[in-house]
Amino acid sequence: MKTYRLIIPAAVFIAAFTLSLDLALAKPEDDRVIAIDVLLLPDATMLDQANRANALLRTNFANGYTLGGDQTAHITLVHRYVHEKDLPEIEAAVAKQTEAASPLDWELNANGYRYGVWNNLALTNITIDRTPNLDRYQQAIAESVEPFAVKKGTAEAFSTSKELPKVQHEIVDYVENFMSSSTGPNYSPHVTIGVAHEDFVLALKDKPFDSFRFKVAGVAVYQLGNYGTAQKKLWTWETPQPLKAE
Repeated sequence: MKTYRLIIPAAVFIAAFTLSLDLALAKPEDDRVIAIDVLLLPDATMLDQANRANALLRTNFANGYTLGGDQTAHITLVHRYVHEKDLPEIEAAVAKQTEAASPLDWELNANGYRYGVWNNLALTNITIDRTPNLDRYQQAIAESVEPFAVKKGTAEAFSTSKELPKVQHEIVDYVENFMSSSTGPNYSPHVTIGVAHEDFVLALKDKPFDSFRFKVAGVAVYQLGNYGTAQKKLWTWETPQPLKAE
Protein backbone atom coordinates (compact mmCIF):
# COMPACT_ATOMS: atom_id res chain seq x y z
CA MET A 1 0.00 0.00 0.00
CA LYS A 2 1.45 3.28 -1.08
CA THR A 3 1.45 6.34 1.14
CA TYR A 4 1.50 9.91 -0.13
CA ARG A 5 2.88 13.02 1.45
CA LEU A 6 1.12 16.32 0.91
CA ILE A 7 3.74 18.96 0.37
CA ILE A 8 2.54 22.52 1.02
CA PRO A 9 4.71 25.23 -0.52
CA ALA A 10 6.30 27.45 2.10
CA ALA A 11 4.75 30.59 0.58
CA VAL A 12 1.23 29.14 0.89
CA PHE A 13 1.86 28.07 4.48
CA ILE A 14 3.17 31.51 5.45
CA ALA A 15 0.25 33.26 3.76
CA ALA A 16 -2.30 31.05 5.56
CA PHE A 17 -0.54 31.57 8.91
CA THR A 18 -0.46 35.35 8.39
CA LEU A 19 -4.18 35.45 7.52
CA SER A 20 -5.16 33.46 10.60
CA LEU A 21 -3.01 35.70 12.80
CA ASP A 22 -4.59 38.84 11.32
CA LEU A 23 -8.07 37.46 11.95
CA ALA A 24 -7.17 36.61 15.52
CA LEU A 25 -5.79 40.06 16.20
CA ALA A 26 -8.41 42.07 14.33
CA LYS A 27 -11.11 43.74 16.39
CA PRO A 28 -14.54 42.83 15.02
CA GLU A 29 -16.46 45.84 13.76
CA ASP A 30 -19.45 44.97 15.94
CA ASP A 31 -17.24 45.21 19.05
CA ARG A 32 -17.00 48.99 18.53
CA VAL A 33 -17.76 50.92 21.70
CA ILE A 34 -19.80 54.13 21.48
CA ALA A 35 -20.94 56.68 24.06
CA ILE A 36 -24.72 57.03 23.97
CA ASP A 37 -27.27 59.39 25.45
CA VAL A 38 -30.81 58.09 25.92
CA LEU A 39 -32.72 61.34 26.02
CA LEU A 40 -35.94 63.31 25.86
CA LEU A 41 -36.47 65.77 23.03
CA PRO A 42 -38.21 68.96 24.25
CA ASP A 43 -40.96 70.81 22.43
CA ALA A 44 -40.70 74.13 20.56
CA THR A 45 -41.21 76.15 23.75
CA MET A 46 -38.02 74.81 25.31
CA LEU A 47 -36.14 74.80 22.02
CA ASP A 48 -36.81 78.50 21.57
CA GLN A 49 -35.61 79.32 25.09
CA ALA A 50 -32.53 77.09 24.75
CA ASN A 51 -31.54 78.49 21.36
CA ARG A 52 -31.85 82.10 22.53
CA ALA A 53 -29.80 81.37 25.65
CA ASN A 54 -27.19 79.57 23.53
CA ALA A 55 -26.90 82.61 21.25
CA LEU A 56 -26.43 84.81 24.32
CA LEU A 57 -23.60 82.61 25.63
CA ARG A 58 -21.87 82.78 22.25
CA THR A 59 -21.74 86.58 22.48
CA ASN A 60 -19.38 86.01 25.39
CA PHE A 61 -17.53 82.94 24.06
CA ALA A 62 -17.73 82.72 20.28
CA ASN A 63 -15.72 79.50 20.17
CA GLY A 64 -18.44 77.59 21.96
CA TYR A 65 -21.01 75.60 20.02
CA THR A 66 -24.36 76.19 18.36
CA LEU A 67 -27.57 74.41 19.30
CA GLY A 68 -29.88 73.32 16.53
CA GLY A 69 -27.46 72.01 13.94
CA ASP A 70 -24.93 69.37 14.85
CA GLN A 71 -25.86 69.67 18.54
CA THR A 72 -29.43 68.87 19.59
CA ALA A 73 -31.07 70.38 22.68
CA HIS A 74 -32.18 67.54 24.95
CA ILE A 75 -32.83 66.24 28.46
CA THR A 76 -30.50 63.38 29.32
CA LEU A 77 -31.90 60.23 30.89
CA VAL A 78 -28.72 58.16 30.90
CA HIS A 79 -25.18 58.27 29.48
CA ARG A 80 -23.44 54.96 28.91
CA TYR A 81 -20.68 53.27 26.94
CA VAL A 82 -22.12 50.34 24.98
CA HIS A 83 -21.22 48.08 22.10
CA GLU A 84 -22.69 49.36 18.85
CA LYS A 85 -23.94 45.84 18.05
CA ASP A 86 -26.24 45.99 21.12
CA LEU A 87 -28.16 49.05 19.95
CA PRO A 88 -31.21 47.10 18.67
CA GLU A 89 -31.68 45.43 22.07
CA ILE A 90 -31.14 48.72 23.88
CA GLU A 91 -33.67 50.46 21.65
CA ALA A 92 -36.22 47.71 22.26
CA ALA A 93 -35.75 48.02 26.03
CA VAL A 94 -36.10 51.82 25.88
CA ALA A 95 -39.22 51.52 23.71
CA LYS A 96 -40.83 49.14 26.22
CA GLN A 97 -40.25 51.52 29.13
CA THR A 98 -41.36 54.52 27.08
CA GLU A 99 -44.64 52.93 26.07
CA ALA A 100 -45.36 52.23 29.74
CA ALA A 101 -44.41 55.73 30.92
CA SER A 102 -46.04 57.84 28.15
CA PRO A 103 -43.65 60.82 28.53
CA LEU A 104 -45.28 62.70 25.65
CA ASP A 105 -48.23 63.28 27.99
CA TRP A 106 -46.12 65.09 30.56
CA GLU A 107 -45.69 68.79 31.18
CA LEU A 108 -42.40 69.83 32.76
CA ASN A 109 -41.26 73.08 34.38
CA ALA A 110 -37.99 74.94 33.70
CA ASN A 111 -36.87 76.85 36.78
CA GLY A 112 -33.48 78.57 36.26
CA TYR A 113 -29.85 78.44 35.20
CA ARG A 114 -27.02 76.33 36.60
CA TYR A 115 -23.47 75.67 35.50
CA GLY A 116 -20.40 73.56 36.15
CA VAL A 117 -16.81 74.43 35.27
CA TRP A 118 -15.40 72.20 32.52
CA ASN A 119 -11.98 72.94 31.08
CA ASN A 120 -12.05 76.48 32.57
CA LEU A 121 -15.43 77.31 31.02
CA ALA A 122 -18.93 77.43 32.50
CA LEU A 123 -21.00 74.62 30.96
CA THR A 124 -24.47 76.09 31.40
CA ASN A 125 -27.90 74.46 31.79
CA ILE A 126 -31.55 75.33 32.03
CA THR A 127 -32.66 73.33 35.06
CA ILE A 128 -35.93 71.40 35.22
CA ASP A 129 -38.10 70.39 38.17
CA ARG A 130 -38.05 66.72 39.04
CA THR A 131 -41.39 64.93 39.04
CA PRO A 132 -42.34 61.44 40.26
CA ASN A 133 -43.09 60.33 36.69
CA LEU A 134 -39.78 61.62 35.35
CA ASP A 135 -37.83 60.10 38.25
CA ARG A 136 -39.40 56.67 37.79
CA TYR A 137 -38.87 56.74 34.05
CA GLN A 138 -35.24 57.85 34.33
CA GLN A 139 -34.50 55.06 36.78
CA ALA A 140 -36.25 52.49 34.58
CA ILE A 141 -34.27 53.60 31.52
CA ALA A 142 -30.98 53.52 33.43
CA GLU A 143 -31.69 50.00 34.67
CA SER A 144 -32.72 48.85 31.17
CA VAL A 145 -29.46 50.09 29.62
CA GLU A 146 -27.16 48.93 32.40
CA PRO A 147 -26.89 45.25 31.29
CA PHE A 148 -25.28 46.50 28.05
CA ALA A 149 -22.82 48.89 29.71
CA VAL A 150 -19.12 48.74 28.85
CA LYS A 151 -16.45 49.94 31.27
CA LYS A 152 -13.58 52.31 30.54
CA GLY A 153 -14.69 53.96 27.31
CA THR A 154 -12.30 56.30 25.53
CA ALA A 155 -12.51 59.44 23.39
CA GLU A 156 -12.89 57.19 20.34
CA ALA A 157 -16.41 56.31 21.52
CA PHE A 158 -17.66 59.85 20.85
CA SER A 159 -18.91 61.73 17.81
CA THR A 160 -17.28 64.97 16.68
CA SER A 161 -18.51 67.97 14.73
CA LYS A 162 -16.98 70.96 12.97
CA GLU A 163 -17.54 73.13 16.05
CA LEU A 164 -16.49 70.41 18.49
CA PRO A 165 -13.72 68.42 16.80
CA LYS A 166 -12.03 67.36 20.06
CA VAL A 167 -13.23 65.20 22.92
CA GLN A 168 -12.01 66.33 26.35
CA HIS A 169 -11.29 64.01 29.25
CA GLU A 170 -14.05 65.60 31.37
CA ILE A 171 -16.82 64.10 29.25
CA VAL A 172 -15.01 60.75 28.95
CA ASP A 173 -14.92 60.52 32.75
CA TYR A 174 -18.45 61.90 33.16
CA VAL A 175 -19.99 59.15 31.04
CA GLU A 176 -17.99 56.50 32.92
CA ASN A 177 -19.30 57.75 36.27
CA PHE A 178 -22.84 58.72 35.22
CA MET A 179 -24.65 55.86 36.95
CA SER A 180 -23.11 56.58 40.35
CA SER A 181 -23.11 60.38 40.14
CA SER A 182 -26.21 61.36 38.15
CA THR A 183 -29.01 58.80 38.48
CA GLY A 184 -31.60 57.93 41.10
CA PRO A 185 -31.46 60.46 43.97
CA ASN A 186 -28.66 62.31 42.14
CA TYR A 187 -30.62 62.77 38.93
CA SER A 188 -30.83 66.44 37.93
CA PRO A 189 -32.86 66.99 34.73
CA HIS A 190 -31.71 69.88 32.56
CA VAL A 191 -31.10 71.15 29.04
CA THR A 192 -27.47 72.09 28.40
CA ILE A 193 -27.36 75.36 26.47
CA GLY A 194 -23.65 75.98 25.86
CA VAL A 195 -20.43 77.34 27.33
CA ALA A 196 -19.16 80.79 28.30
CA HIS A 197 -16.81 82.43 30.78
CA GLU A 198 -17.81 81.90 34.40
CA ASP A 199 -18.23 85.58 35.31
CA PHE A 200 -20.67 86.03 32.42
CA VAL A 201 -22.77 83.07 33.52
CA LEU A 202 -22.74 84.22 37.15
CA ALA A 203 -24.18 87.55 36.02
CA LEU A 204 -26.79 85.67 33.96
CA LYS A 205 -27.79 83.60 37.00
CA ASP A 206 -28.27 86.75 39.10
CA LYS A 207 -30.96 88.03 36.76
CA PRO A 208 -34.60 87.03 37.33
CA PHE A 209 -35.58 83.85 35.50
CA ASP A 210 -39.13 83.52 34.24
CA SER A 211 -39.98 79.88 34.78
CA PHE A 212 -41.92 78.24 31.97
CA ARG A 213 -43.67 75.00 31.24
CA PHE A 214 -43.07 72.79 28.23
CA LYS A 215 -43.78 69.28 26.96
CA VAL A 216 -41.76 66.31 25.80
CA ALA A 217 -41.76 65.96 22.01
CA GLY A 218 -39.90 62.67 21.64
CA VAL A 219 -37.50 60.04 22.96
CA ALA A 220 -34.25 59.17 21.20
CA VAL A 221 -30.79 57.66 21.42
CA TYR A 222 -27.86 59.80 20.24
CA GLN A 223 -24.12 59.34 20.11
CA LEU A 224 -22.50 61.85 22.42
CA GLY A 225 -20.10 64.62 21.50
CA ASN A 226 -17.89 66.86 23.61
CA TYR A 227 -19.55 68.70 26.54
CA GLY A 228 -22.24 65.98 26.56
CA THR A 229 -23.82 67.28 23.37
CA ALA A 230 -26.23 65.04 21.46
CA GLN A 231 -24.61 64.91 18.03
CA LYS A 232 -25.42 61.80 16.02
CA LYS A 233 -28.99 60.53 16.02
CA LEU A 234 -29.05 56.73 16.22
CA TRP A 235 -32.73 56.02 16.92
CA THR A 236 -36.01 57.73 17.75
CA TRP A 237 -39.01 56.21 19.41
CA GLU A 238 -42.14 55.96 17.31
CA THR A 239 -45.48 56.31 19.07
CA PRO A 240 -47.41 53.05 18.71
CA GLN A 241 -50.33 53.45 16.35
CA PRO A 242 -53.77 52.26 17.55
CA LEU A 243 -55.17 49.24 15.78
CA LYS A 244 -57.82 50.05 13.19
CA ALA A 245 -61.25 48.56 13.74
CA GLU A 246 -62.18 45.85 11.27
